[in-house]
Amino acid sequence: MNRRLFIVMAVIGFHVLGLWALQAGLLRRAVELVIPVNVLAEFIEAPQPQVTPPPPEPRPEPVQKQRPVPKPAPQPVAIAEPEPAPASEAPSGTTEPPPTAEPLTASMNNVEAPPAPPAPPKIELPSSDAAYLSNPLPPYPSLSKRLREEGITWIRAYIEPNGTASKAEIFKSSGYARLDQTALQTALKWRYVPGKRAGVPEAMWANIPIRFDLE
Repeated sequence: MNRRLFIVMAVIGFHVLGLWALQAGLLRRAVELVIPVNVLAEFIEAPQPQVTPPPPEPRPEPVQKQRPVPKPAPQPVAIAEPEPAPASEAPSGTTEPPPTAEPLTASMNNVEAPPAPPAPPKIELPSSDAAYLSNPLPPYPSLSKRLREEGITWIRAYIEPNGTASKAEIFKSSGYARLDQTALQTALKWRYVPGKRAGVPEAMWANIPIRFDLE
């Protein structure tokens, strides 16, 4: 009950204050102050920037066509006639015929022919085909036998004058690395007929084929 009574009293108090305010003219002054401000805001506009018009574009001047200047016609040029060469005066007395050239056969016979160049020395390449060398056949790798690997390996060996190979390399592969390595080791163990230059043994390179054949 006390709470409801308090609410009723508060409502009545607000109404009394509102009536007093109307009578005192407070609300009217507030309305008078608000309205002029809104009206002034509507009528006052921000100054707009002045836009200067662009300068007029210059008009192109008319181009005067130049008249072609006529070229002068070519004038004929006088060609001087060649003067006749003065005839050579014949010497007085009898004319002798010019001396004839002497034959050169005699002088050519006296010239000795250059000596012929010496013949190049005969070169004999090293060989492993001599029967007295008795080089054994290369051992056939067992895995290559089972896999049926065959082919020819070319070995490039450096044969010394005593018939031994000091170094060797694979010149052309057989297509199988096992056969190539076996051929390389075999070529280093073989003996050879050394190469010769003019009959004198000399160290030189030679290509040696080593065949691997299962049949």
